Amino acid sequence: MTENGDHNRRFPRIATPNGVWVAWQQDGQRQSVCRVCDLNVGGLFIATPAPASIGAVISVLFSVPEGEIRGHATVRNVRPGEGMGVQFTAMGGQDTERLRRLVARLLETAAHHA
Repeated sequence: MTENGDHNRRFPRIATPNGVWVAWQQDGQRQSVCRVCDLNVGGLFIATPAPASIGAVISVLFSVPEGEIRGHATVRNVRPGEGMGVQFTAMGGQDTERLRRLVARLLETAAHHA
């Protein structure tokens, strides 16, 4: 296993610009708004000093130019004091399409800056 767990990643990570944020919540507790470090159509890494525990299910909400994206995700890895990697587990059809458009835009932007 590599240090960042890339060996079992189905989709390549895409580093996100500073303006991508996600609101997340676990079990109806207080909502947190945090920066997204990277994402792909399978999940994302959320920068937070207080990550949920591995196996926890959280709800996520992005508000991006493509529209609102809502879904549920399971915490797959935790870096204490840094954040958590989550895998999307449930997302509606329109939300999935918006996520795919967001990923396509970020890939295009990354290609232009490479």
